[in-house]
Amino acid sequence: MLAALVTTAPAVAQPSPPPAPPVLRWLVQDMPPHFVYRDGKPPQRAEDLGQGEVDGFLRLLIERMPQYRHEFIELSLPRFEAQVRQGETLCSVLHVRTPERLQWLYFTTLFPPMMSRQIHVIVRREDLARFESNGQPLQLAELLRRTDLTGLLTRDRSYGPRIDKLLAASPERAPRSIVAGRGAHLLPMLRARRMDYTLEYPIMVDEYNATHPGPPELAKLPLAEGRSTSVATAGCSRTPEGRRAIEAMDQAARQLAAESQRDAWIKAWRNGAPIDTDDLQRLNRFLDERARGPAQIE
Repeated sequence: MLAALVTTAPAVAQPSPPPAPPVLRWLVQDMPPHFVYRDGKPPQRAEDLGQGEVDGFLRLLIERMPQYRHEFIELSLPRFEAQVRQGETLCSVLHVRTPERLQWLYFTTLFPPMMSRQIHVIVRREDLARFESNGQPLQLAELLRRTDLTGLLTRDRSYGPRIDKLLAASPERAPRSIVAGRGAHLLPMLRARRMDYTLEYPIMVDEYNATHPGPPELAKLPLAEGRSTSVATAGCSRTPEGRRAIEAMDQAARQLAAESQRDAWIKAWRNGAPIDTDDLQRLNRFLDERARGPAQIE
């Protein structure tokens, strides 16, 4: 009888788990010293990002975008473009803004390029006499007219609008291009005398010379058209998800610019490395305007 009087307590509804945050997938490539793999392996988490100029800034962005779960995917530039054009939502801090890329990527601005991002002509030091220009920066237009020199470039890479325009205007005279895989393969090819010159950032060459000592050493020559990249950018697929992601990046960039502890994150970004005085002044002017200004999304 007693058992018959026992009633079952109503089940307590359990709260639904919070929805999983959306995934933001970032393109990564080993491009020291701009984007540096730790132990030669692509990053699996934000904590795995290296201390290069680009991946160091990416870490700062990700720290201010907690609404996303961040993943990293290693792709060649052609494969990245193909997947984006097929409708996948991917993001990159390795793409320079160009008019053509605006057809398939949204862009927002991050920071002004440091001196290390000024494109130079890279040659073997023993061949410097062949490139002498009376102490003046080389003119790419004149270099392209020379038939005694062979250049080689990375296919599908942008060197900034001024250089890209010159290369596109004279395709018959432009250096041959190849698909470059992981790492800076053109520098060892130049050292092996498979061409006479290539185009690259000087800090990349400094890194290569330091890790590959011995002759022939590679030398850097300023290029008049080299400072053609006016600002470093982040890009995302032109999809609804990509639009939301680029808006979040723009907000994170403006948050960085407005933070009172700006000096602290600049040191963290650069891993304590000194910044040229002119570069620092230009950076602070840019950040002041970014903090006060509206969203910058194209």
